[in-house]
Amino acid sequence: MRPGNAMADVLTGDYDPGAKLPVSFPRSEGQIPIYYAHLNTGRPALNDSDRFYRSAYTDLSLYPRYAFGYGLSYTSFHYSDLRLSNTRMKADGTITVSLTLTNTGKYAGEEVVHLYLRDEVASLVRPVKELKDFFKIKLSPGESRAVQFTIDKEKLSFYDRHLQWVAEPGTFDLMIGSASDDIRLQRKFELVK
Repeated sequence: MRPGNAMADVLTGDYDPGAKLPVSFPRSEGQIPIYYAHLNTGRPALNDSDRFYRSAYTDLSLYPRYAFGYGLSYTSFHYSDLRLSNTRMKADGTITVSLTLTNTGKYAGEEVVHLYLRDEVASLVRPVKELKDFFKIKLSPGESRAVQFTIDKEKLSFYDRHLQWVAEPGTFDLMIGSASDDIRLQRKFELVK
């Protein structure tokens, strides 16, 4: 196929571009560095109107222009039926996460389903969310398909203050979404000794 024909297919809707951004784009240079996996502050602002006595910009939005994972599509997708095989996991075990993805638009398209995790309490400060897995799937209009992820000790581990690769027991937030700022499904689970 010639490049001109490929561009024409995208512009006329014959092909759905399903790409996602691998970085966050700031609104202004004053927001740099900006990334989705930032560390929580002592008094985080909850939104753009929550600025007094909070860690927030006084003259800019808290949010990037385009967040990590942002992408455009000619179709839309619905996330539903989030299921966990268990809400408690031992260090040598796994949890299977499954959900249903449905193309609710008029065009065939590809979606990248993101799985983010957050360690609520750890010996070191952990990011507010970390991308731990993703799955790209192509669906026809009206088509639904199951998507599955497996969470194991490796996905819950980090380097502690002694530079040991550890997974500490505690509660984790599970977030499934289309982008870092577009979380569609959430659940909690616990890692036990």
